[in-house]
Amino acid sequence: MRRQGLKVIIKQKMYHMIDKFSNRLNDYKVEKKLRILYVCCVLFPLIITDSVILSVVIRSDRATMQYELENIYSAMKYNLTSNVEKAVTIANNIYTNRYINNFLNQEYETTLDYYISYQNFLKDTLLISSISASGAAVTMYADNDTIVNGSEFTRLDDTVRESDWYRYLMDSGQDRILYVYFDGNNAPVINSRRKVSLIRKLNFYQRDNCEKILKLDLDYTGLVSDAVKMNYEAPVYVCCDGQIIFSNEGHSSIGRAFDEFKEWKRVGYKETFNIYGQDITIYVLKKKENALYEIWNNGPLILFLICVNAVLPWLFMRVINRSFTGRLQELSLVFNRVEDEKMQEIQCIRGQDEIGALMQNYNRMAVRINDLIQTVYKDKLKEQEINIARQNAELLALHSQINPHFLFNALESIRMHSILKDERETAHMVEKLAIMQRQYVDWGTDTVTIEEEMGFVEAYLELQKYRFGDRLSYSLELDDSCRHYRIPKLTMVTFVENACVHGVENKPTPGWVFVRVLLEGDILCLEIEDTGNGIKEPFLSELREKMAHAGIASLKKKGHVGIMNACLRLRMMTDDRVRFELESEEGAGTIVTVRIPL
Repeated sequence: MRRQGLKVIIKQKMYHMIDKFSNRLNDYKVEKKLRILYVCCVLFPLIITDSVILSVVIRSDRATMQYELENIYSAMKYNLTSNVEKAVTIANNIYTNRYINNFLNQEYETTLDYYISYQNFLKDTLLISSISASGAAVTMYADNDTIVNGSEFTRLDDTVRESDWYRYLMDSGQDRILYVYFDGNNAPVINSRRKVSLIRKLNFYQRDNCEKILKLDLDYTGLVSDAVKMNYEAPVYVCCDGQIIFSNEGHSSIGRAFDEFKEWKRVGYKETFNIYGQDITIYVLKKKENALYEIWNNGPLILFLICVNAVLPWLFMRVINRSFTGRLQELSLVFNRVEDEKMQEIQCIRGQDEIGALMQNYNRMAVRINDLIQTVYKDKLKEQEINIARQNAELLALHSQINPHFLFNALESIRMHSILKDERETAHMVEKLAIMQRQYVDWGTDTVTIEEEMGFVEAYLELQKYRFGDRLSYSLELDDSCRHYRIPKLTMVTFVENACVHGVENKPTPGWVFVRVLLEGDILCLEIEDTGNGIKEPFLSELREKMAHAGIASLKKKGHVGIMNACLRLRMMTDDRVRFELESEEGAGTIVTVRIPL
């Protein structure tokens, strides 16, 4: 029961952790989820798998290399010991040879007697010739003053007894030793000064009073040659007391003293053994051609495999991510762009998957909603037509009560009296004022030509020039091809008024107002620029937003009602295809660009 309860608790905790992780994943973007999927399902398994494989390969390579190094050591040891054992065999034959023993013990009366006996010795025995054929150099020393030094026989005098090898033999307390040394005496250049010698006391016949010693020098050049001919796959050093006796990697000059072994860092295997009282150490160095070396040599191939296994999935993930997130962002964007009472359709639907189906369903929904909105708009338009008709009736009633011609007749009388009194400037200003007032009163039609609108603009600027004097200058530019296009009445005047009131009026220094009308392809461009104080952020961004989305609701708010009115009428006239651009720099001025598709 306890175990079952524990299992239930564990399952509940696991489910809780999974739910918590899933909820957190729901907050992540699709791109981040794909990255997590790539790291967990591609990158981590690839790194772990390659690491395990590389570890196994390196471990196997090290074991194989260690086995090969041990084999090399065994082969070198066998080659050296076999050469030494051959020398031991020769030494044993000499050790028990009575004929040689008698020759060394015999006392010769003259040098000639010794020479004759030596010649007879050579004729009667083939031992010396067989020794020479082996490549070893044999020297037999005897405490016999009648022996003449030369060839294989030498007197055992004080010079010999002071030599290193003799003292080493005596100090060892043994009858037979192997001794390695460098002979610094003035020996012939053709002879090797590096000596690997088997030294033995010839005391088999102990009844003799004559001390006899055999010194057999192994063929040093032959030892080096054998080591090189074996073609070991790794460098091998045969050393004694830290000095290199010979090697298959150089250090084998017969005329130079032994080199000191310094390749400690490269040692892969070493072992020391004793042969006839001499400690010999064989070092086998590591090969360069190991697993890591092979990996380095095959670097381009490994990089290519990394690209295939890691970079390619990453690129595919990026493409899939773009397929997901790009279209999802388009959906999110069209939802955010729902302006007024109209939903925008997605122009380009890509793909036949679930996201593509969702985009198609959205378009169908947008079409239906727009149709419903249009139906509602029609009902509203009928209602508005009724209201407008009622308001027009009220206006006509007001017009019948107050005749606007009274105002214009009064203005005309003021203008004529000014002319009679030669006040030309005042008369001109009154004329311009009458033109402006007539447009404000006469609303028989809401549209005028660009040429007529530019006349209103000029009249307004003339009035402002009369007011501001030298503080205001203006420039009007109208492309001849734009004169007969129609726009809502007093829209440009509204923008020019805003430039004068909010731009130039608050600036203590003189300012300019530029009005330009031109064609850019199939776009009619209206530009109103001033050199006033400019507009500060964030009010500039707020004004851009209001102009782009001007509606009936914006007219009910305070501030920039005239601008909102002009923008709304332009949007209504162009079926919401007009575009407004507002650029301003604090202290430098403002430019408004209205782009109307023809």
